Amino acid sequence: MVFIDLQHRELTLKLVYYGPARSGKTTNLQQLHHIIGARAGSELVELDTRDDRTLFFDLLPLRVQARANFHVRLRLFTVPGQVMHAATRKIVLQGVDGVAFVADSQVKETRNNNESFADLRRNLQENGIPLEDIAVVVQFNKRDLPDIRSDEELDELARRGPEPVFQAVALRGEGVAETFVGLVESTWIRVERRFGLRETFGVTADEFVAQIRELVVAPASERA
Repeated sequence: MVFIDLQHRELTLKLVYYGPARSGKTTNLQQLHHIIGARAGSELVELDTRDDRTLFFDLLPLRVQARANFHVRLRLFTVPGQVMHAATRKIVLQGVDGVAFVADSQVKETRNNNESFADLRRNLQENGIPLEDIAVVVQFNKRDLPDIRSDEELDELARRGPEPVFQAVALRGEGVAETFVGLVESTWIRVERRFGLRETFGVTADEFVAQIRELVVAPASERA
């Protein structure tokens, strides 16, 4: 789980993008890297195979200065979605603090989405992490395709469940930043409740999330 280095006043959070194969997990990280990678001094590591875009994980390490003499490291991973890589997904989830579940909006992918979410819950449990103990947000990607689940249906899912729901077209960068900010905010709030970050480091959730929002909402000239 969260790693707190009191001596160096540094906090490390592990965030994982999870979901079925080809749902857009890697694309989310690629878009985030395009927006903030250079400014954060970050490099994106990708490993591809023939049967799935991500063999092991993508790692996008970010270092955010939340306040003078206090730093936060955000380590972003994705997992391979195909069934054959179940063991890898379980390993990547070890020590996770927050999960962005990337679902495919196409109606025909509903079953795959549900099976992948059940797989997420099972792998967390096998790692000794109850789903309820970590932050989870849901992104419905590929909103530009035909035959997708309606906005009304997604609104109903959001009302019924505890997880914030975001819509995205990750290939165009739409909804990527919003999902990321939502994941960071949800994770920080949970960690704050557990470890009292405000008392320890003097940083509030609002202050930190505002910095993250500034980081991902860059002027168009900085993204080119």
